[in-house]
Amino acid sequence: MLDLLFETSWEVCNKVGGIYAVLSTKAKTLQQRYKDNLIFIGPDLWSDAAPSPYFVEGKTPLASWLPQAQLPTGMRVRVGRWDIPGKPIAVLVTYDALYPYKDALYTDMWQRYRVDSLHAYGDYDESCMFAYAAAIVIESIVKWKNDPALRVVAHFDEWTTGMGLLYLKSRMPQVATVFTTHATSIGRSICGNGKPLYDYMPGYFGDQMAGELNMQSKHSLEKAAAHAADAFTTVSDVTARECRQLLERCPLVTPNAFEQHFVPKGAKFTAKRIAARKRMLQVASALTGQQFAEDTMLVATSGRLEMRNKGIDIYLDALSSLRDSLSQVTSQHRKIVAFVLVPAWMKSPRTDLSESLASGNVHRLFDPVITHNLHNADSDPVYNRINMLGFHNEALDKVIVIDVPCYLNGDDGIFNQTYYDLLSGLDAAVFPSYYEPWGYTPLESAAFGVPTITTDLAGFGQWVLDTCGSDSDKCGVKVLHRNDSNYHETVQTIVSSLINLFMMDSKQMQAVRKGARQTSKLASWENFIKYYDAAYDLALEQASKRR
Repeated sequence: MLDLLFETSWEVCNKVGGIYAVLSTKAKTLQQRYKDNLIFIGPDLWSDAAPSPYFVEGKTPLASWLPQAQLPTGMRVRVGRWDIPGKPIAVLVTYDALYPYKDALYTDMWQRYRVDSLHAYGDYDESCMFAYAAAIVIESIVKWKNDPALRVVAHFDEWTTGMGLLYLKSRMPQVATVFTTHATSIGRSICGNGKPLYDYMPGYFGDQMAGELNMQSKHSLEKAAAHAADAFTTVSDVTARECRQLLERCPLVTPNAFEQHFVPKGAKFTAKRIAARKRMLQVASALTGQQFAEDTMLVATSGRLEMRNKGIDIYLDALSSLRDSLSQVTSQHRKIVAFVLVPAWMKSPRTDLSESLASGNVHRLFDPVITHNLHNADSDPVYNRINMLGFHNEALDKVIVIDVPCYLNGDDGIFNQTYYDLLSGLDAAVFPSYYEPWGYTPLESAAFGVPTITTDLAGFGQWVLDTCGSDSDKCGVKVLHRNDSNYHETVQTIVSSLINLFMMDSKQMQAVRKGARQTSKLASWENFIKYYDAAYDLALEQASKRR
């Protein structure tokens, strides 16, 4: 049993992507187990003028550490609680004051671990300085505890924190280290550059591809952290294969989970579903000038703006094919409204749309396929593909497509509901990912009882197949087979899957929704925390050999 657990991530108190969901839902289970011996460390990116909505500064058991913290001149920390279920201790660190030490740190990392920082660009320096600051905080707290027998685990997430792990490894070998890659930097880069990852996986050599794709610094840092860590983990069997090939170390698999307390129950859920459907249909009406029946089928995809990796391209192509298929069914008057809930370079909510919603004066707007103005409409891949496919949202169209290029935090100016609120109103969610180490979006939608379509290239999709089988009507999750050469087949499978849901009666749909909820409950932290226990035990065992 460990005595003190640190976890460091760029997304502690900083909502960026899927890792925030991992940590913020896992925190309650860890807090129940370790109480205030659990400490999260994140970047302090906030100011008095723009305070963090996720962090509450206040008194904690670290109050007596703070005045005597051994920190470099100019480096500041704030201690409080992460405002999520469990309310764990969080330490936010600034790192600007560490830039003068950058060259010396990089030299040390090269000499000790062969981390190549010479080719660094983009967010590399910022990430490494944050990781360095986080490691200094851990070092300071452990010294303050002043207990040689203390069993300490320091857990670092993603390459962005790797340099903190390496620094700690060289300075405090008594601390057990865990490194988790949620997606390898080089694997993501291979996919992002349009190269086939899976058919050619056995032939890829990580170091060689890093040189080809100008990823030497991030890849060498990630690889060094993976090999130096006492326990190296990743989130799925899908990514484990990638790690073995590209990082050359076999990881433990610590699958991601979800906390059911994020999902409203009973009458509260019903009320949220009704409100979400009403708002989505209002927006569709205000854009297109059409009136939509209450039984309109609402479909969506979501995630990061990665057209190929997240399968947004295949989703839109499937909707185009679905539109053609339904146009031939003259007896079917029910419509489908499909949303793309993917944040982009959004400038502002559309004034004409917000005015139409406020007045209730519904008429067709110019450009009725998008809810917010973009800075880069000419180059936005989602908006341009919608137009290329000829979606004009005319009165006779049975499939309406709407681009929502903003973060749904409840204050976007159009929907003014959170993503989870809108999720409860959907009839289907589609996530046909090509590169998806785990897949929080399909797990979340299943937890909200939404019939979900994903692929076996997503860790969650593969887990569903291994755990629940392929009967999607029973488990509520349809897992499509995807590879490097079956794009068009996948499009048609999505079309047939959506038509199957579209034609279901209410009783059949309720059974599928119930199955989705049951599947998500199997992927709870209560069931999955055991995998982290194994990682922590392994790390402590390795650290004990160095004592």
